[in-house]
Amino acid sequence: MLNKTIVKLAIPMAVGALALTGCGGGDSGSGDAYKIAFQGPLSGDNVQLGQNMENGIKLAIDQANAEGDLGFEVEYVPVDDQGLPDKATTAAQKAIDDEDVVAVIGPAFSGPADTAAEIYGSAGLVALSSSATRPDLTTKGYETFLRAVPNDSAQGAGMAKYLANKTKAEKVVVVDDKTDYGIGLADVAEKDLKAAGVEVVRQSVPQKTPDYSAAAKNVTKNKPDALIYAGYYQDAGPFAKKLKEAGFDGVAMSGDGTNDAQFIQLAGDASDGWLLTCPCTDATKEDATKKFAADYEKEFKQAPGTYSAESYDAAMMIIEEIKKLHEDGGVERQALVDALRAAKYKGLTKEFSFDDKGEFTNQTIYLYQVKGEGIEYQGSIDELAG
Repeated sequence: MLNKTIVKLAIPMAVGALALTGCGGGDSGSGDAYKIAFQGPLSGDNVQLGQNMENGIKLAIDQANAEGDLGFEVEYVPVDDQGLPDKATTAAQKAIDDEDVVAVIGPAFSGPADTAAEIYGSAGLVALSSSATRPDLTTKGYETFLRAVPNDSAQGAGMAKYLANKTKAEKVVVVDDKTDYGIGLADVAEKDLKAAGVEVVRQSVPQKTPDYSAAAKNVTKNKPDALIYAGYYQDAGPFAKKLKEAGFDGVAMSGDGTNDAQFIQLAGDASDGWLLTCPCTDATKEDATKKFAADYEKEFKQAPGTYSAESYDAAMMIIEEIKKLHEDGGVERQALVDALRAAKYKGLTKEFSFDDKGEFTNQTIYLYQVKGEGIEYQGSIDELAG
């Protein structure tokens, strides 16, 4: 049994320390311990997505500490933003205010990432997201934001490629949930579908719509060959139910925000057949991640979920760079940012490296399909769609 992850909540520091960390000051990590924080939805409607990532990070920290060759201890700090932009600043400040936090994995969602990235930059604290996919996050000059996942330009393009080339859809309804993530993903899918000669009807349905009956009827009245829903599982579930009731019989597709077993629980048999894209691989299927999947299930009594393995890789990459800096005399926040920007890390899921804007250089997107009570890995869209 692995040692349990050391969980310490960030403690507000004195005013002098706040000023130092707020400016990305000196040697972080007192004594022989460094902290890695995770900012994401650890409560609220999309908590399962946050827990998938958190568990991957905890497992990485546990295993790295258990090896016994680091020369220091790594500690974990949870920072809950509920996946909401208006909670992101307070959550980020919690990590910044703990001077022993040398890196943050996250923010997990695009809206909070856009809100928090600037203050992380001011603090000189790296924010490495394994899941925030809105394309423009790396174009705004955020000084310490890195994305360790393909963005929605790749995911939306993958959706369009599969529907146009594989299913031969001639008309597609694209529905966003009015979130930063949903709009960004839908915009790319719409653009690439039109470029492929596919007719597109664009619709928007806000998160937490009480009744999706009208939205479902708006889809079916257009008689599309396929539907793309750009949103999260909490809303995709009830929407799928109403689509089935309304008689929709086309191809239904959604993205990484829906790619979770909670979607099946919420939608029931209405989820059957749905196609789900993700910049993430299935850790239980790929040879390189099978041991990780077994270790994860042993520790958490459940299979790894969306972005579990990618978050594990992100944590291990950070720990490797911390170790190099520690051996050279100490870990400063800004020095770790610089080291990660230049890093090339061979993880379990893929090789990680970043361009000069902090964008992930590997843009492969994968396809899954709901079959019965499970979500089955299909492979990369490039290979499936040709």
